[in-house]
Amino acid sequence: MRRPEVFRSIRFRLTVVYSTLLFALAGVTMAITYLAVAQATSPQPITERTAKVYNDNKQYVGTMTVADVSQIEAAVNYNTLQSMRTFTVIALPALFLASLAIGWVLSGRVLRPVGAIARTAREIQATDLSRRIHLQGPRDELRDLADTIDSMLDRLDQAFRAQRQLIDDASHELRSPLAIIRTHLDATLTAPEATTDERGRAVAIVDRATTRMSRLVEDLLATARRDADSHNDTDADLSVIAREAGEETFLPDRPLHLRYDTAGGLHLIGDTDALRRAAGNLLSNAARLAPDHSTVTVATGQAGSWLWLAVADQGPGIAADDLPRVFDRFWRSPGGNTGRERRTGLGLAIVRQIVESHGGQVTAYSQLGVGSTFVLWLPAADRTGQDPPPPENPLSE
Repeated sequence: MRRPEVFRSIRFRLTVVYSTLLFALAGVTMAITYLAVAQATSPQPITERTAKVYNDNKQYVGTMTVADVSQIEAAVNYNTLQSMRTFTVIALPALFLASLAIGWVLSGRVLRPVGAIARTAREIQATDLSRRIHLQGPRDELRDLADTIDSMLDRLDQAFRAQRQLIDDASHELRSPLAIIRTHLDATLTAPEATTDERGRAVAIVDRATTRMSRLVEDLLATARRDADSHNDTDADLSVIAREAGEETFLPDRPLHLRYDTAGGLHLIGDTDALRRAAGNLLSNAARLAPDHSTVTVATGQAGSWLWLAVADQGPGIAADDLPRVFDRFWRSPGGNTGRERRTGLGLAIVRQIVESHGGQVTAYSQLGVGSTFVLWLPAADRTGQDPPPPENPLSE
């Protein structure tokens, strides 16, 4: 048979512990008191003795029971101990019941915060993480536990919101190329009356749509890998990463010039492939937006305990109001969609994600009609302090 729920609860176990300790302490106290009184008083019952009684004329009248004063005192003590023993026998069961009640109340007060935590946890659903415990009272272990759970719920809520936003945005981005592919398949490629030129244009459009979808899927996979914290950190040289990114990524189909301005000895601990991808994304954006015959600069350096990698272009620039949003997922500059291929809107978001996972920051400086500079701030391998990176553009000097 299963025990009742109350007997399996922590409150019941705490009640048993509290009452047992209280009952044992009281019982030991009463026993010590009893033994101490018994040893100090030497109680004994009266030993009856008789004595002959004579009147004033010395005539024998009869007998009477007599006792010494010491015997009377011992008898009084004996009767006191008998009363104490009787009181103890009666008081111990009452004390046991009282200890149970006191233990039940005390355990209930101790576990009240746990009940609040449990109620809040039961009310939380996977689709609604807005509830918080907000436990009040003294700053004890249970308050710390509740605050820790609230902090964990905050992080989970932010993660779920970001995940839902990513899914919504990705669905929206995938819907457009899928619609394009479906339309041209239905209207041109499967139509028997379509001409060869029409079929060729439809194939080119479908190819661009599938390329865009492939790039979006690759960017989403890169985002998921960084979210999963599955990167491999090793000792790396930031200048080497910058040059490798330029050689692998800066492959424009227009007349553009890439200029290097790198320093040596810029060591950090990080994921080389991920950092190369971050620098490559910046170079890809610069090559896409830079005007013909302009120069794209990739530079590295050190400012205190921070290393930096900067990519500067001479493109159209970004409005000041849009700068705080450039690293948001699926954000595109209103003037950034040139006649060239359309991007997924995840490139700069991936850059920020990679840099922040390395304990760094990414900043953007831009002026309309002049160009933009994106800077990756990364902690040096020997960094020990907690100072923030400098706010100024390292290429502005």
